[in-house]
Amino acid sequence: MWNVLLALVFVATLSAQQPKEGTSAVSFTLSTPEFASGAEIPQANTCQGPNVSPLLTWIDQPLQTASFALIVDDPDAPAGTWVHWVIWNIPASTHLLPENVPRSGRLQSGVVQGRNDFGKTGYDGPCPPPGKSHRYYFRLYALDVKLTLEPGAARRELDAAMKGHILGRAEHMGTYRR
Repeated sequence: MWNVLLALVFVATLSAQQPKEGTSAVSFTLSTPEFASGAEIPQANTCQGPNVSPLLTWIDQPLQTASFALIVDDPDAPAGTWVHWVIWNIPASTHLLPENVPRSGRLQSGVVQGRNDFGKTGYDGPCPPPGKSHRYYFRLYALDVKLTLEPGAARRELDAAMKGHILGRAEHMGTYRR
């Protein structure tokens, strides 16, 4: 009897973390030691410096996570939202992306990177036109599957592949101005 009751409580706990159709995903925490959320992104992570991806860490993702995908974009770009990085199939057991992720389509760990709006594979940091400050959103998605996209896929392809598979989302925003 107790085993059945414990099993039901366990299943109810898992179900509570999974969003139902039409509801929002569970949120979890994404951070970087490089800059606080809402703060200025260091020059090292921009086109005015070495342009390396920042160290990113996360905690409290949904239990059923099979992989992660990350999208970095600038909604304040003059031509509309500008994509700086798309990367997916980050293993569920991983809790960080190191600084300066190599700019290759497929990494040894099985992680795959797509094409950003600069037309390149991998991370390209903030590079706004001179003037007002821009916001850069780092959004990490916990997915219930590994994706079958090929290296070099664009954000729209990643968005389509993730549809219906998002268990949770974490966000960290930085700003930059030239």
